Amino acid sequence: MSTALKHITLNNRIACFVALGKFISSMSMEEMESLSRKAKYENAWFTEDSLKTALTSLADMLKEDSLINFIPFYPELNKEVQSKNIGVIMAGNIPGVGFHDAFCVLLSGHILQAKLSKSDTIIMKFLLEKIVEIAPDFKLFIQVVERMANMEAVICTGSDNSARYFESYFGKYPHIIRKNRTSVAILNGKESVSDFEKLGSDIFTYFGLGCRNVTKVYIPENYDITKLIDTFEPWSFVINQHKYANNYTYNRAIYLMNQDPFLDNNFLLLKESESLHSPISVLYYERYSDQNKLTAELTEKADKLQCVVTNTDFKNKISFGQTQNPGLNDFADGVDTMKFLLQL
Repeated sequence: MSTALKHITLNNRIACFVALGKFISSMSMEEMESLSRKAKYENAWFTEDSLKTALTSLADMLKEDSLINFIPFYPELNKEVQSKNIGVIMAGNIPGVGFHDAFCVLLSGHILQAKLSKSDTIIMKFLLEKIVEIAPDFKLFIQVVERMANMEAVICTGSDNSARYFESYFGKYPHIIRKNRTSVAILNGKESVSDFEKLGSDIFTYFGLGCRNVTKVYIPENYDITKLIDTFEPWSFVINQHKYANNYTYNRAIYLMNQDPFLDNNFLLLKESESLHSPISVLYYERYSDQNKLTAELTEKADKLQCVVTNTDFKNKISFGQTQNPGLNDFADGVDTMKFLLQL
C-alpha cells in the first residue's frame, strides 16, 4: 500500500468530498459565470443553466448525510487497500458526467488514471484540481492522461460502437464497459399537470443529451398525445441554443421530405416510433394496450434503459422530475462501480 495513501484515511477521504460539495454550493455567481464561459467555449452545449444544474446535483450528492448513508453499504472501505491503477475513459455529453467514476475510484483508495473527453476537460479538471487543493495527498492518486498505461482495471463509457473497440483493447483487464442507454416514461392517463411539468425536466435538461434523459413516452391506446404539447411550453427556451435549433430544423426537414407524420410545437417534434433512442429535439411515443405486456417488453430491454419514469407499478421506477438528480448509489447501467473496485 502506498505510504501517501495511508495518510488519507477513509474519514479524510469522506471529509474531502464533503468539503468539495460545500465549495460547489458556495460558488459565487461570478465564479460560476467564469467557469461557464470557459466550458461553453470548449463545448457549446454546456450553457450556464446546464452547468448550474450539473454542479447543484453534484453538491447534493456530496452532502455529508448522503456520504454517511452510502458508506455502510461497503464495509470493505474500512480495510486497507492495495492501490491499483484504474483507467477511466470518461464521457463528455453533460457537464462533469465523469465525476461519479472519479469519486468511486478515489474513495475506494485506488489511483485514478483519467482520460477526459475532449468535450468536458474544463469542468472535470476544475473538479479534480479542487480535490487536490482540499486534500493535497490526493495529488499522487489523480492522473489526467492522454494515453493510459500500466492500468490494472478499466472503466469505459461510450457508445455501442466504441464499446466494441473498448472490448477489443481492454477486455483482458477487469473492466466495466458502458454502452448506449436512454430513458423512457410510461403514462397511464392519470398524470397531473405537475407530473407533466416535471416530465419536461426529464426530457429537456441538458437538451436531452444524457442517458438519463427521457427520449420516448409510452401512452395508452386512446391517449390524446396533443396533451403534451402545451405542458412543455416552459421549456421553449431550448430552441435558443443554436446547436439544438440546428437539430430541430434538420429533423423537421427530414420528416417533411419523407412525408412522415409528426407533431410540432416549434421547439420539439413528437413522432410515433418503436425505437427507443430519438434524435435531439425529437420525442418518440408509442401506444400500448396492455400494461403487463409493456412491462415485460421493457424488462427485456433493460440493458438499453437507464431510467423508467412512471407513476405506474414498475420495478425500480423513477418519479417524474427526478432523472437528473441521481444519488451516490445510482450507478450508470446498474453496475455497482464501488463494488467492482473493492473486489479488485
